Amino acid sequence: MSTEKRIANAIRALTMDAIQQAKSGHPGAPMGMADIAEALWTDILKHNPANPGWINRDRFVLSNGHGSMLLYSLLHLTGYDLPMDEIRRFRQLGSKTAGHPEYKETPGVETTTGPLGQGFANAVGMAVAEQILAARFNRPDHNVVDHFTYVFAGDGCLMEGVSHEAASLAGTLQLSKLICVYDDNGISIDGSTDGWFTEDTASRFSAYHWHVIDQVDGHDREAVKEAILAAKQDDRPSIICCQTKIGFGSPNKEGTASSHGSPLGEDEIVLTREALGWTDAPFEIPEDVYSAWDCRQKGADSENTWQQQFAEYKAFYPELAAELERTSSRELPVNWEEEMAALARAFQNEGKSVASRSASGEVIAKIASLLPELTGGSADLSGSNCTIWPEASPMAADSADANYISYGVREFGMTAIGNGIALHGGLRPFAGTFLIFMEYARNAARMAALMGVPNILVYTHDSIGQGEDGPTHQPVEQLANLRGTPNMSVWRPCDAVETVCAWKCAIENNGGPTALVFSRQGLPTLDRTDKQMADIARGAYVVFETDDKPEHLIIATGSEVSLAIEGARQLADEGISVRVVSMPSADVFEAQDASYRESVIPSDVRKRLAIEAGHVDYWRKWVGLDGDVIGMTSFGASAPGADLFSHFGFTADRVVEAVKGLD
Repeated sequence: MSTEKRIANAIRALTMDAIQQAKSGHPGAPMGMADIAEALWTDILKHNPANPGWINRDRFVLSNGHGSMLLYSLLHLTGYDLPMDEIRRFRQLGSKTAGHPEYKETPGVETTTGPLGQGFANAVGMAVAEQILAARFNRPDHNVVDHFTYVFAGDGCLMEGVSHEAASLAGTLQLSKLICVYDDNGISIDGSTDGWFTEDTASRFSAYHWHVIDQVDGHDREAVKEAILAAKQDDRPSIICCQTKIGFGSPNKEGTASSHGSPLGEDEIVLTREALGWTDAPFEIPEDVYSAWDCRQKGADSENTWQQQFAEYKAFYPELAAELERTSSRELPVNWEEEMAALARAFQNEGKSVASRSASGEVIAKIASLLPELTGGSADLSGSNCTIWPEASPMAADSADANYISYGVREFGMTAIGNGIALHGGLRPFAGTFLIFMEYARNAARMAALMGVPNILVYTHDSIGQGEDGPTHQPVEQLANLRGTPNMSVWRPCDAVETVCAWKCAIENNGGPTALVFSRQGLPTLDRTDKQMADIARGAYVVFETDDKPEHLIIATGSEVSLAIEGARQLADEGISVRVVSMPSADVFEAQDASYRESVIPSDVRKRLAIEAGHVDYWRKWVGLDGDVIGMTSFGASAPGADLFSHFGFTADRVVEAVKGLD
């Protein structure tokens, strides 16, 4: 047995043992891809186990994340801070070896994978980021951004639509530093894929303008290595189609669906150990195998060489080096607060009526002038979303020094690619579509929240105010969906001034995604005091009141805030005590201290009305059993937006009626 095959078998042994001990897991893919992984990780991958966050490391993504023991074995064996005790605790509460790889939980894991196809799209985003940053920062003889992104993907990843979206765009952009290794084992959970996945994958990727290396024996590590090296020389994204046997080495389960998602079983593990020639006890790795896998010295040398190169670069290009360091650490420029405050004040003083999507476009242009790392995009709606600005530079195959991406009609791929850009570091991505089409991208938005990735999601045409396109394009339940997602910050501004604050908070939020929800129709600018302007950043604040001890409380967001104030003025004229609260971000407001929350929404004011042109159920927790909600309980209709607001009861008269009905 060759040394390489023996050390690859260490992956198979650890996989069998961990999954058997957990009584849960997916041994098939790790056992089938072990030889491929060994060739890449020991001979080619540029990484430093002592510093998983090194800027110029190669990125590795396991898109078929159910095969997590492949990645955990690689991290453990090559010297990352993932001791054998964690391998033993696979899939147990509090371990660093969760059922699927979890970003931030395990050193060396670049992205959370499991929902198939999204890791592939994340990898596309990482390659996009590398290509943009390389064009922006590299100089002749000084390539400080120069690394590859490798992604392992299985049949399931390539069946999922998001991989089609991402692969198509990657080919168009000619992401030459992206290499996908496709585990073509012909098996998924239901058995042989001959019954449901018979397309010519190589031809499909060739049609996407990828470099295709087909029919590689995935158990011949030299053939795999040769293919990867060839892929590195091509100026296109590459896919290497490797034929493998799922569950390789298992006498009775190799090549069958039974090895996909269940432990092999004690008896079969004994037989597999014999077949592989692996004589060591469970969770024991011979020292010579550890030594063959150890990448710590090689990784340290690789990073040290780059550090020397960067020091030279810094001497020649100090401003560029400082900018790369700033953007990589997500540090904001010193004039950030001052410039954003000035923009908010300018909108306040101008006092005009403007759609919040249009105001957002102006804010984007300003932020782009302050933050060169801002990298925007839209799913074929740049003009409608107002996400593109006059100085934007769209990315193309022959123009990588860019800050805008035309994603085409690919909402899911766009959002997952944006996650990858954010995960890579050095750029600050945002992307836009209509709020209703958030549904196409829903799982990628959820993954951003789960990982705590600061992807900014721009959603316009936020309600029935969208108008004539009708209920297919009018979001009703989407705001509640976003707000119900843990770690998702949601802003729905009522005017241009709140829009500035929403964008500012989104840029400053490094702990998760922010959904910015904007109107199609014009919104009047509210009159505000300096204190009210400052309080916008707290998520909710008082915009109108008859006295400081109100008997009635109206909470509203977005386009409904001015409606609430109009109704409140009529109530005030009738001598009815009322307060209006604008709540552009409920989650930010909930994070405020108790005294501030009480000052805005007093607990003893039980006569509460919420107004939002979205589903009513979310607002029940804010108005309580004694309150009421003016909102949507049905889908919309096709008509001018103003007519729809009147038809569905979003009028000042209805506000007055509802508040009086609370008495």
